[in-house]
Amino acid sequence: MNEELGDFIEASGLLNYDPEAITKIYKGHPKRLLKRLWQTLLPIGLFLLGVFCDKIFGLLQNPIRTRARAKEFSELLVALGPAFIKAGQALSTRPDIIPTVVLEELAQLQDQLPGFNSSLAMACIEEDLEQPIDNIFLELEKQPISAASLGQVHKGTLKNGEKVAVKIQRPGLREQITLDLYIVRNIAKWLNKNIGLIRSDLVALIDELGKRVFEEMDYINEAKNAERFGELHKHNNRIAVPKIYKEATSRRVLTMEWIEGVKLTNLKAVKELGIDPDEMIEIGVNCSLQQLLEHGFFHADPHPGNLLALSDGRLCYLDFGMMSEVNRESRTGLIQAVVHLVNRSFDKLSKDFVQLGFLSENVDLKPIVPAFESVFSQALEMGVSKMDFKTVTDDLSGVMYKFPFKVPPYYALIIRSLITLEGIALSVDREFKILGAAYPYFARRLMEDTDPQLRQSLKEMLFDGNAFKWTRLEDLVTSAASQTDLNIETLIDQMLDFLFSQNGGILRKELVSTIIKKIDSISWYALKKVKQKIPTILQKKDSQSINSELKNDLLDIQPLKEAIKIFERLPGFKLEILISRLPRLIKERQARKMGIEIAQGIVEKGAVRLVKVAAGVPQ
Repeated sequence: MNEELGDFIEASGLLNYDPEAITKIYKGHPKRLLKRLWQTLLPIGLFLLGVFCDKIFGLLQNPIRTRARAKEFSELLVALGPAFIKAGQALSTRPDIIPTVVLEELAQLQDQLPGFNSSLAMACIEEDLEQPIDNIFLELEKQPISAASLGQVHKGTLKNGEKVAVKIQRPGLREQITLDLYIVRNIAKWLNKNIGLIRSDLVALIDELGKRVFEEMDYINEAKNAERFGELHKHNNRIAVPKIYKEATSRRVLTMEWIEGVKLTNLKAVKELGIDPDEMIEIGVNCSLQQLLEHGFFHADPHPGNLLALSDGRLCYLDFGMMSEVNRESRTGLIQAVVHLVNRSFDKLSKDFVQLGFLSENVDLKPIVPAFESVFSQALEMGVSKMDFKTVTDDLSGVMYKFPFKVPPYYALIIRSLITLEGIALSVDREFKILGAAYPYFARRLMEDTDPQLRQSLKEMLFDGNAFKWTRLEDLVTSAASQTDLNIETLIDQMLDFLFSQNGGILRKELVSTIIKKIDSISWYALKKVKQKIPTILQKKDSQSINSELKNDLLDIQPLKEAIKIFERLPGFKLEILISRLPRLIKERQARKMGIEIAQGIVEKGAVRLVKVAAGVPQ
């Protein structure tokens, strides 16, 4: 008993995940380890034996039997405790390791357990905050309102009368987690060494899991995450984040503002608040994309209990224990991958996966390109807005399982986040497609971002070889314009930036060439009209007619015509916005250069035409 207590004391002192320190603790005190091994390896062994027998007798060929075994595996992890639940959740985003049917069952793994004794919860508060509960709270309900694998939440009131939610960690959690991680890590080490079919480094996966679980167990870290999230979104008046009370927060106790709201999945309650559920989903999708592609700091666990609709129309995020970061290079790479997917550039898409860390640089991409084409081509036929994200990710999971993919931790969390968000949205709208909802945001980023790589991606999107695709620009601008908080003036400025940038050279050449040809043909047409009208040239009607025809012809210059058509479709567009940009056009070096090229081209064409007319060449 003393030895077991010694393990607890040593493990409880670990504030950060350290595999070597954990190994040292349990190698020196084997009794507790042996006891937990018996509790875990026996049920795991019996399960694996059952699966092996099913395989020997061919029972796994039956989809129903396979699904039942996958469900049994999920339930086994819940029974084994918090560390195994977290391991299952981590595996649910790893198509490079786990077959699709198991992934689907693990994706439904619920991080919910019965609550623990309230007297232990109260003792934890007093121990960590180093003062009696009555000194901190006016009232604190003894029964928890919810409980998960790491802790439970109680409702209370501070001395100043403010309502709060108090999250309290399970007693002995750190000790149990460290022991289970030690066991799971050694199982992973054995599998990597003895099972040749497993390509991914399972030990690295467990270490990543250990690091994240330790971060999640540190409520001071969660408090910092909440404050950082709130700061990043403080300008968004549709997003709410609960206030953190630092004076009543420690590593095992987190006190935050009590938020009255309803789960997004409770459609009846949301509508009773006078709120459109579809609008809430749109806010959630846009906020998630902003987290992923702008801030690079995102909520990795947006399940129904962590997203609340508030009576004032805001969407509230809760539980900031599981957050992740995406560096700028990876954020740019994700947008580039979407561009290559939309353009069906599957060879470039395979290279994107190398850049994003899914494939090593020495992997042969030739067989992967047709696999991508097979997965995405049929889905793309329907258009991005109608692509089924779950179906595409399932098909992509098959490719990742077949080829030597290694899923980066940040990507696994992104997929988990988006799939969870789509699941919530589907409960509101059965026709919801998260890729369709996300594409306008991608389009906007592509139009507005000044990142050189995204400027190049914009060029790839708009050009097919040297041919400018106006339909693609129209689709991109229309999609970007569907964003409710789009700044129309910023968008037009970005389009002008692109026109006068290095990447806009081909478009400028096309514009100059088209204008020269059009003005030359207008000039020749006007000259013939004047010649025909010489006997009555002083008649006002004919002069106005010619001017009207000239004006119509000028507006018929294809690039200008296409641009005006696109601008006119933008919400909030006014001609004055374009006119206000004239001073910039006059100052723009490339614009002046285009003017000179147009003048030179008109003079040259005019001179050639005069020579031909003088020589009697038919025009």
